[in-house]
Amino acid sequence: LKALGSAIDKKDSQEARQALDQLKELGWAKRWSSQPYMSRRTTSLRELTNLGIKNAENLAIPSVRNDAAFLFTVVGTTGFLAVLAGQLPGDWGFFVPYLTGSISLVVLAIGSISPGLLQVAIGSFSAVFPDYQERIARHEAAHFLVAYLTGLPILGYSLDIGKEHVNLVDDQLQKLLYSGQLDQKEVDRLAVISMAGLAAEGLEYDKVVGQSADLFTLQRFLNRTKPPLGKAQQQNLTRWAGAHRRVASEEQQG
Repeated sequence: LKALGSAIDKKDSQEARQALDQLKELGWAKRWSSQPYMSRRTTSLRELTNLGIKNAENLAIPSVRNDAAFLFTVVGTTGFLAVLAGQLPGDWGFFVPYLTGSISLVVLAIGSISPGLLQVAIGSFSAVFPDYQERIARHEAAHFLVAYLTGLPILGYSLDIGKEHVNLVDDQLQKLLYSGQLDQKEVDRLAVISMAGLAAEGLEYDKVVGQSADLFTLQRFLNRTKPPLGKAQQQNLTRWAGAHRRVASEEQQG
């Protein structure tokens, strides 16, 4: 365990892998790399539904729940304040509503020019939803679990609002990504890890809201696959990866 801790502190994926291999030999990490290889197959929406994923047809469609709630709140609040400010005497009754109402336009302008800044605000606002923290924990734990089962070392994670992630660092995979030479075996494994968070949310909630970053990451992997995958193949890969995550979870529980 000390060797693993040292490797994590140094962000050394090779040392972390060796330490986990040793722990597995000693009986401490029995499930580590228990599913290093997987075989992609045709997967239907019905199969995802039968596995317990709710609204499987919307699994890979980015959610706008948090964005819509944030914008509705901003527009509604500023509009209400502008109406109240209109009752102020004299010039105040003109300038204050004008300035208050312009806040909505400023927010929309920021979203158009620098979406990343707006996403930080939306992420913080999303904490008002009672299921938000639980969603984050469930989502990131799924990435953590599936990476562990498939043999990719986890070197860190965060559950902080706006910084949610599981840090997977593998030197060999990084070289393949930069060179654009990911083979089918590696892209299958990365797809299962990428879709794990979505599937975990889909098993518990009617709507998945934390998938945008994961879908972007998955598309990045697909763009660097040799040979390239067609649109139908990419769609099937997304479904299959979500279904495979469910199977991996059941094995771990068993």
